[in-house]
Amino acid sequence: MCGIAGIFHFDRAAEVHPGLLRSMGDSMAHRGPDDEGQALFGNVGLAHRRLSIIDVTRGRQPLYNEDSSVVVVFNGEIYNHAGRRRALSARGHRFATRSDTEVIVHSYEERGRDCVLDLRGMFAFAVYDQRRRRLLLARDRLGIKPLYYWSDARTLVFASEIKALLEHPDVPREVDPEALDLYLSLRYVPGPRTLFRGIRKLQPGHVLECDERAFRIHKYWDLPCGIEEGRDRGDAAERFAELLTESVRMRLMSEVPLGVFLSGGLDSSTVLAMMDEAADGRPLQTFSVGYAARSREEERSNELAYARLAAERFGSEHHEVVLEAADFRDALPRLVWHLDEPVADPACVPLYFLSRRARERVTVVLSGEGADEILGGYGIYPRMLALERAHRAGAGRLGPLVSALAPLLPGERLPHAARLSTLPLAARYRGVSRGFLPEEKARLTGRPSAEGIDGCVEGLLAARFPSPDLPPLERMLRLDLGTWLPDDLLVKADKMTMAHSQELRVPFLDHRLVELASTLPPDWKIRGGKGKVLLREIMASRLPAPILERSKKGFPVPTAPLLRELGPHVRELLLGRESACRSWFDPPAIERLLDRHVTGRAERGQELWSLLIFELWHGVFLDRRFAPASRPREERPPIRITG
Repeated sequence: MCGIAGIFHFDRAAEVHPGLLRSMGDSMAHRGPDDEGQALFGNVGLAHRRLSIIDVTRGRQPLYNEDSSVVVVFNGEIYNHAGRRRALSARGHRFATRSDTEVIVHSYEERGRDCVLDLRGMFAFAVYDQRRRRLLLARDRLGIKPLYYWSDARTLVFASEIKALLEHPDVPREVDPEALDLYLSLRYVPGPRTLFRGIRKLQPGHVLECDERAFRIHKYWDLPCGIEEGRDRGDAAERFAELLTESVRMRLMSEVPLGVFLSGGLDSSTVLAMMDEAADGRPLQTFSVGYAARSREEERSNELAYARLAAERFGSEHHEVVLEAADFRDALPRLVWHLDEPVADPACVPLYFLSRRARERVTVVLSGEGADEILGGYGIYPRMLALERAHRAGAGRLGPLVSALAPLLPGERLPHAARLSTLPLAARYRGVSRGFLPEEKARLTGRPSAEGIDGCVEGLLAARFPSPDLPPLERMLRLDLGTWLPDDLLVKADKMTMAHSQELRVPFLDHRLVELASTLPPDWKIRGGKGKVLLREIMASRLPAPILERSKKGFPVPTAPLLRELGPHVRELLLGRESACRSWFDPPAIERLLDRHVTGRAERGQELWSLLIFELWHGVFLDRRFAPASRPREERPPIRITG
């Protein structure tokens, strides 16, 4: 895993300054502490920071082809590089290293921008072709690796992280108001936007081609069109198990130590089981996180007992991190600096500390991300399917009655929930992550009415909602695969591990496995309100029953009690004299949120966390009030369980 950056001046007479290129690379030194390199071609410059994983001694970047006419900087892993190397060698290409990076150079020589079609892995890379004076940027199919860019009439600047773009003096540090509206609704900003005005993400499954006239973006991958009806269930389960086993084995490719993030849930336990089969008796390293429980909610958030059960089953050397409220408070400024763009997902914090602990033992970790998005693992899916059945059965005709009764229902969110039953799926479903409701957003932004206030997010999601020809579950899954997955889940996965120079690999997001899953019937994914049915059947004889039978938890975080415990600190941040929230939002509305949450009259943890992360992001990147360099206090020594 690495960090890449570069500058392309459209004017051939303009020269890239090597000092600026070096500053861009240095801002991402955490992504690549082992080595650095640059390539300068007058108006074009590439920079690289390396975390050495494969061909540690010779795989330096930038890396060239035989005559140095094509050069690449690369972040990620190409898991099928050995097979591609054999095929390219047979066509006369000469390799100077064992690095997977070199496969990209020679694949580009063969196929130009279509080289991405031959690559199986996670990647963001830049290829510069000196003869054609052309730059190619590419991002993997699912968006596992990030790639940002900014451009004006003179220059295109790109990098693995936004902070590297901000080293360029022309890149502005400004809030995009429309992106802020999306953030309030979803708790993240869907690509290609970011919360920085003018800074964009290259979307998953896309390439960007740039020459001295302009740049163009092309989509190179999408999921298959529909469900394969009449497929034999046994054959499909066997094929899914084969692909998943192959995917895990491919992701064990490394010249440095590996481990696994173990929540004790079905997904990470499955990865551990398959790693154990391929480990040839070598003990595996597993890592879990929990919380110092002083409340019932904090105790419910702990998954340590299940993780220990899985660790004992497979005899791993197990390590635990236990967090307290002070860990959250002290880590947040630096955590937000690493995130680059505000992602109001509290699970970033435990993942940050978990990666920090794991880095003491291993450089590469595997995890279970992606299983829920391809096999219907989140609890919101069966709830939405129940609403869909009610809607199709006639609940839509009850709209006037529901609207009349909704204000009489207890709680502030129940009227909104009641109205959902009157809406079609495309208008009702917004994805896994939900932020402020329209009425709440209207109060926060000081608007007189909630009417039309969610037009931005409604328009974006409506444009992306998959075809009604697909089953309702598949429509939701595909929406989440294109928005929530790359712009929340995978952002935190990449940024929180790279904060500690650690590479995270996600076997469930091998694109061949994702393609297969997208063609399976819905009832092979969800049945009886429980998700990932096919995976449970495949792992029935290999995992302990308590893990197979438990419901989805993910990375549960006791946000509500933590924010109550940190109430004075949160209040000072959100309502202090220098607060950005005071400028962007209505202070009495923030005061009301805080009071109702801290006194326990209402649960407002999600909304307050969104405001807190925005405030810290603004203070770190825009008005520079917070110094992200302060290190969080050391965690307690880990509890070690050796199976």
